[in-house]
Amino acid sequence: MAEPDLVTGPAGALLAGKAISVAFGGVQALAGVDFEVHPRESLGIIGPNGAGKTTLFNCISGLHRPAGRLVFEGRDLTRYRPPEIARLGIARTFQNLELFRHMTTLDNLLLGRHLHFRSGLLAAALAAPAWRREEMRHRERVEEILDLLDLQAVRDRFVAGLSYGQQKLVELGRALALEPKLLLLDEPSAGMTAEEKDELIDRVGDIRAEFGLAVLLVEHDLRMVGDLADRVLVLDHGQVIAAGTLEEVRRDPEVVRAYLGVGAAA
Repeated sequence: MAEPDLVTGPAGALLAGKAISVAFGGVQALAGVDFEVHPRESLGIIGPNGAGKTTLFNCISGLHRPAGRLVFEGRDLTRYRPPEIARLGIARTFQNLELFRHMTTLDNLLLGRHLHFRSGLLAAALAAPAWRREEMRHRERVEEILDLLDLQAVRDRFVAGLSYGQQKLVELGRALALEPKLLLLDEPSAGMTAEEKDELIDRVGDIRAEFGLAVLLVEHDLRMVGDLADRVLVLDHGQVIAAGTLEEVRRDPEVVRAYLGVGAAA
């Protein structure tokens, strides 16, 4: 990967967006969005449907190339392709599960290690000693993640046969296998039962404590946002309308109007 020139971002920020804008035809999905995520911080992004939340995630992960600057550890992400962004230390989950359903839980997580393999195809084909040692290290790392997410009981089961909540955890585990510095969680609790949501809250808390990573969370369930996010950014029609703690933004008149509905209680 060619190394683009380093750029200067805000002091202390792991990721910072400045004037991020994206348009699709005549629709302005994002319009001058500014934000920062600090090391080990969890930032929640909320807003009504169509506010631009997933579009912002797609910009960070390289699926869209926006106007403006996205600076991650001194590198402007708008100059990188998705695989390069993953190598820099950004991993994500998706609203809709993106798993290999006819592979096992273990194999799905091992796929998350592919960016960290150093041995070439020839070494793998010949099962060279160096390749075998490297594979063992990757398997050990995956086993640690299986333990952390309590997935050992289903490690050898095909993903297609798991419950929806377990599949969500497998996708989370695969993202963790990339060893990210920043984890993007896009609607992680969508479709989950209340019990599964409680388990997910516990698991994300364990992940933050174990890995010391930063989390960027898009979520409609405000209870989950309150449990997981240190700060909250509110988007509406592609613009930031409020920022602060969840309690602070819930009292903001613009948030009440745009997100909670006119006349809703704060």
